Amino acid sequence: MDVFDVAVIGSGPGGYVAAIRAQQNGLRAVCIEKEKLGGVCLNWGCIPSKALLKAAEHAIFLKEEVQDFGFSIGEVTHDFAKVIARSRKIATQSEKGVQFLFKKYGVTHLSGTASIEAAPGAEPGRVRVVAQSGDQVVHARHIILATGARARSFPGMVPDGQRILTYREAIANPTQPASVVILGSGAIGCEFAYFYNAFGTKVTLVEGVDRIAPLEDVEISAELGRAFARQGITLKTGAFCERVEAHGDGVKVVLKDGVVLEAERCLLALGITPNTEGLGLEAVGVKLSRGGFVEHDSSFRTSIPGIYVVGDVAGPPALAHTAYAEAHVCIDRIAGKHAADVDYANMPAATYCQPQVASVGLTEAMASERGLEFTVGRFPFAANGKARGSGHTGGMVKVLVGKKYGEILGAHLIGHDVAELLPDFVMARSAEVTAEHFLHTVHAHPTLSEAMYEAVAVAIGQCSHI
Repeated sequence: MDVFDVAVIGSGPGGYVAAIRAQQNGLRAVCIEKEKLGGVCLNWGCIPSKALLKAAEHAIFLKEEVQDFGFSIGEVTHDFAKVIARSRKIATQSEKGVQFLFKKYGVTHLSGTASIEAAPGAEPGRVRVVAQSGDQVVHARHIILATGARARSFPGMVPDGQRILTYREAIANPTQPASVVILGSGAIGCEFAYFYNAFGTKVTLVEGVDRIAPLEDVEISAELGRAFARQGITLKTGAFCERVEAHGDGVKVVLKDGVVLEAERCLLALGITPNTEGLGLEAVGVKLSRGGFVEHDSSFRTSIPGIYVVGDVAGPPALAHTAYAEAHVCIDRIAGKHAADVDYANMPAATYCQPQVASVGLTEAMASERGLEFTVGRFPFAANGKARGSGHTGGMVKVLVGKKYGEILGAHLIGHDVAELLPDFVMARSAEVTAEHFLHTVHAHPTLSEAMYEAVAVAIGQCSHI
């Protein structure tokens, strides 16, 4: 009997990294995927969406900003289908990258739909793989669930793939809608709102709570709302959707207050549902949480010995880099190595519209709810020389510093490409760098990173530039 040390079901960020990490640790690994290697992130999410957002950024620059830099050009037009095609090409390149890595590290890849027939115990576990070429059974001492999640739907709000869409249909559709209503203003909703609006689609962004980007600091959410309004995006906050109906060549979005929004398309961006169906979890006794995610401990062991879980199917936060971190810890501990717990309190988050939003740690409201005493430092990009030179002066860096120990409790950024700045704050928090020691690190001038330095300096009363 051919036995693998690790069988990974799913090849998204958690799955393919787990399989590669297993091989790096001397464990023989097989990864089973029913669709494209790389999962949602590489094929229908993180990567192709960034290609679309970069195209949107160029569109805005050419139409609205290029003259500020001393250039004159004629009428700017675009080919929406080519914009989509470029993003699909990049997705394909990303999948090929995973294929290359599997070959490099010796990961066995099986294409098909997997289900667990028996959990590892006295004998290796068994995973059945159903494929067009025929069924086969994989034997493994450890089984890792990395099946991810899909867009969530609600009664009365069910995608049809044509007029009522999820991110998966929207990201590959070569036809530009004249108008779209987007339900939900998390990262997916905000990014698609920015993208469509940049190319001239009439966009209405609907959010049930009283502000967009509701997981971010209130002040940052407000700044993003103002930026979107200036861009021409219609915002409807505190508005709950009752139902979405296909109507003629478009849709009707009926809100609970009776308002009816009509558009050519509706995009559902209302969260995710874990992919746990058809895996045989009930039969082997793997427990699920109330939200349907797979229960696990800090080593990502499920309720059944020998079965583990990483990534979106393990529960929030549904972020690719969270899945990476979970895969590393899970595999290293299977291999008998020391690995620190995943630090979810220091997990960075970013939304890649422009202005971008990036954050880590506590918001001001969270710190206050915990009874912490802190100071707040804010530094606007309008006061940053590099930002002025680049023409992107909107936004700010906001930092929360604890009064007792001087630790960085949270950092919240909004501005052009600020996601690239966030790792400094993540590293500082991970290393327990105090605000005073943060200022011992000289930041090159002129750079956008100086705004981080200055925000920390404001928080402790040492700023020289505002």
